[in-house]
Amino acid sequence: MAKGHRSQIKRERNAQKDMRANAHVKNAPVSETKAKVILDSIRGKKIVDAMGILRFSPRKAATVVEKVLVSAVANAQNNLGLDIENLVIAETYATKGLKLKRFRAGAMGKAKPRVTQKSHIYIILDEK
Repeated sequence: MAKGHRSQIKRERNAQKDMRANAHVKNAPVSETKAKVILDSIRGKKIVDAMGILRFSPRKAATVVEKVLVSAVANAQNNLGLDIENLVIAETYATKGLKLKRFRAGAMGKAKPRVTQKSHIYIILDEK
């Protein structure tokens, strides 16, 4: 059990918050595995290079990740006052989101399931 009063514990926990710029999107209309392919290609790169990769990628997940990256850059600039030229993509990850379960008519009067997967996409930026 933790020592101290609940408010004191919360104060200590909030003092250790990560002060890096980040952005995320919940329930993006792309599966987790397809988003991870794009996120792996931009991890560790500068913002300009990552935007070029995302802009010319033919994958559907690239447009969603590009919007999240633009949001993360805006958060870094407006909230933390960081310079855009020094930013590097430190962490990127995608987790499973909702599954939309729908059914279509199949052969012999059966119902065939159609599952649409969604994902949560996170991007964390850091200064070089």
